[in-house]
Amino acid sequence: MSTGLPLATRTAQVLTPDKSIITKMSTVPSIPEFYASQSIFITGATGFLGKILVEKLIRSCPEVKCIYLLIRPKKGKDPQERLDEILDSQLFEKVKTQNPDFKRKCKAIEGDIIKEDLGLDQGDHDLLTKEVSVVFHSAATIKFDEEMKLSVDMNIGGVHSMLEFCKTLPKLVSFVHISTAYANCDRNKIDEEVYEPPLKPRQLLDACSWMDAETLNTLTPQIIGSRPNTYTYTKSVAEFLIKEEAGSLPVAIFRPSIVGATYVEPVRGWVDNVNGPTGLLAAIGKGVLRIMKGDFNATADIIPADFATNMLLAVGWYTAVHKPKSLMVFNCTSGGLNRFTWGQMERLSYEYLMKNPLENIARVPNAKFTKSVLWHDTNVLFDHMLPAYLMDMYMWISGRRRMFVRLQEKLRKAVSSLEFFTARQWEFSHDNLLMLERLMSPDDKKNFNFNPKSIHWPTYMEAYCLGTKRYVLKEHISALPNARKALVRLQRLNMLFQVVVFMVVWRLLVKRVTVARVLWNMILGWAGRLLQRVPGIARST
Repeated sequence: MSTGLPLATRTAQVLTPDKSIITKMSTVPSIPEFYASQSIFITGATGFLGKILVEKLIRSCPEVKCIYLLIRPKKGKDPQERLDEILDSQLFEKVKTQNPDFKRKCKAIEGDIIKEDLGLDQGDHDLLTKEVSVVFHSAATIKFDEEMKLSVDMNIGGVHSMLEFCKTLPKLVSFVHISTAYANCDRNKIDEEVYEPPLKPRQLLDACSWMDAETLNTLTPQIIGSRPNTYTYTKSVAEFLIKEEAGSLPVAIFRPSIVGATYVEPVRGWVDNVNGPTGLLAAIGKGVLRIMKGDFNATADIIPADFATNMLLAVGWYTAVHKPKSLMVFNCTSGGLNRFTWGQMERLSYEYLMKNPLENIARVPNAKFTKSVLWHDTNVLFDHMLPAYLMDMYMWISGRRRMFVRLQEKLRKAVSSLEFFTARQWEFSHDNLLMLERLMSPDDKKNFNFNPKSIHWPTYMEAYCLGTKRYVLKEHISALPNARKALVRLQRLNMLFQVVVFMVVWRLLVKRVTVARVLWNMILGWAGRLLQRVPGIARST
């Protein structure tokens, strides 16, 4: 295997057949040495993790030969246009300063994982077959409420197509499939192994080939069983498909948990979507999300995107260099090594969204998690829907477009899809994560750090809140002083409103409820006697 760089003789950790680790002099290449001169094929490169993977490869493995990215045309843009948009984004600013000519290493390949032979034309197919030695398969539909037919086609059929394609690559030394730590969320303890699903992959693919979408949608609750959605179900089946059909391919399965904004690199807090915690932070910061079902003490198993990317590259390196004899599964999770809870997220998000508020907020940020269904539903009615109707009434009176009720309805749908995960917790084994780290050189451990123990959660959450503001909502940091002034005004209005509401309610109670009237007279009596004891007031009376 050529790496393009001389292999330095170094002390290395080596995995023995019985899975023990010994130290000896070795010419095992470092991660950058391994990826030097490799031609890499990536699917899903237009996704969140895919973009960060491309950036990290170019920046930290500068001798990589070429990165081929499978991209389909979308919204009138061809694959090259879509790739140029990604490479011109803020994410690649650091790479541009180090290597202004970095774009030449990236080549868009038109295709689609749900099409026959990945939708490749003959020329691209021949090029990839001739050149590619490492594959990262990230393409998938990540919509929790995706229809079963499309979810199966992309998440299972796409994996089958990738396996068949990889069998045609004579230079292949590593194929990493990106799954999810929640693929087997019907279990409380999830080990680094592939679990057999009730319905075999071939059976499901065959059923989806002749069943219409409507019938499949009707049967979906019975098919997915105790799993919450088609996403986690099809990801689990895809893992078993790999176990059944990979044969002698050098394959590994990589399972990240909840992938959040970057922690350190290339910039703190980079994120470009509203999936998972990002959407929650945006809704909390705008003041439209006030309560959510969740366990305050449950683990929020978030992994920063740069940590996930570093481990992903390390898995690709390990699969090629150490050549494991069986299919390896790597859980990329934080909960077992550096626990972070939804309660901590509630507290820290409030702290940093008050310190660095978003612009044009509807209400003061103050979201809470609760396990009580009654308390949740009561708050949704009085603290979400009622204010939304009142604000829409104001918009209608002022001649503007009503939007708040519709926004709340969309928000409730999005939040409900996450409540399965915020109300529970899982125990993920992480033996292979620790084993992988032990096998890395000191320089690789530093440059490709993925150990969750190094995360300081308050620092991360502040960066995450600022990243949501800057990169997702496109708000300028320079406008923070004005946003803080607006928040102070809103706090004062909120306090005034609460005082007025209290006075109105108390006045009604005093008029209509005898106990309240007696209590009020008692308070006035105590106040009068207290004032008489004050010397200045007593003499004046």
